Amino acid sequence: MSSLMKWLSLPVTGMFSELKFPVPWGHIAAKAWGSPKGHPTLCLHGWLDNANTFNRLIPLLPKDYCYMAMDLGGHGLSSHRPAGFPYHFMDYVSEVRRVVAALQWSRFTLMGHSMGGTVAGMFSCIFPEMVDKLILLESCGFFPAPQDHDAWLESKRKVVESLLSLEQNKHQPHKTRSPQAALKRLLEANPHLTEGSGKILLQRGATEMPDGLVYNRDMRILKHNREFITLEQCVSFLKKIQAQVLMIMAKDGLFSYEDPDKSMNFVKPLQDAFKSNLRESFQLVEVPGNHFVHLNEPEEVAGIISIFLEKDKDSKARL
Repeated sequence: MSSLMKWLSLPVTGMFSELKFPVPWGHIAAKAWGSPKGHPTLCLHGWLDNANTFNRLIPLLPKDYCYMAMDLGGHGLSSHRPAGFPYHFMDYVSEVRRVVAALQWSRFTLMGHSMGGTVAGMFSCIFPEMVDKLILLESCGFFPAPQDHDAWLESKRKVVESLLSLEQNKHQPHKTRSPQAALKRLLEANPHLTEGSGKILLQRGATEMPDGLVYNRDMRILKHNREFITLEQCVSFLKKIQAQVLMIMAKDGLFSYEDPDKSMNFVKPLQDAFKSNLRESFQLVEVPGNHFVHLNEPEEVAGIISIFLEKDKDSKARL
């Protein structure tokens, strides 16, 4: 019996279940909380993170929902892409469609943190009829390409060159670190993480070897391979969204208004576009905390998300 079939037969509990969804290059790993018969909610983590980013938040949300947090390709416990291929942003959107097809979800809620919110936003534009509610945690739903075309071209050059460099070094053994060193490296790279949050991500983000821990992530995802989607296109795309949208931004997050470049370049224009197009179906909330507020201090966002999920609950379409 597959992990999916086993999960579908489980009773409602507060525990989570591990699942694997077969794909042509291996599998997509995921963990599920709640009742398999509850209203479906798919949760998407941020860049270089994994499904454990929702470990502290989901237990605080309404119990009669099915929460499925997947590891995007090359992250967590999911398979790496075949050799010789970089990771494209739209690959992640495609993976979401594969997972919900396997689950036979026709309409569901999407919740995404950071890059996961960008994936969720694009999915909601391409498959608008499938998403009833969209929750964006420290994400604007889109991440436009640099307005400077030379900068975009240079980023693509780096992706190609880094891929070739990694292939040349493919026979080198994976670097191992002690648990303390692995955590230290993770916290240095993610100053918004607390030590406790870092340990949670590391539980799924590393594998124990005889001589230490090895990070699970595919090194190829270290280089962003963004699509050439302009701010103007993003604004046009979001008009397709049929879902109710909740955007939660942290006061000290990555998109703080204290950073004039980001807010002027795309944050404020995207928020304004959501407001003008979705009107009463769009809610923007600012909370205390930083980019990982949902993991560091989940109580700051759990109540807001719970109210949003429960709103118009009786009118939600069932599977």
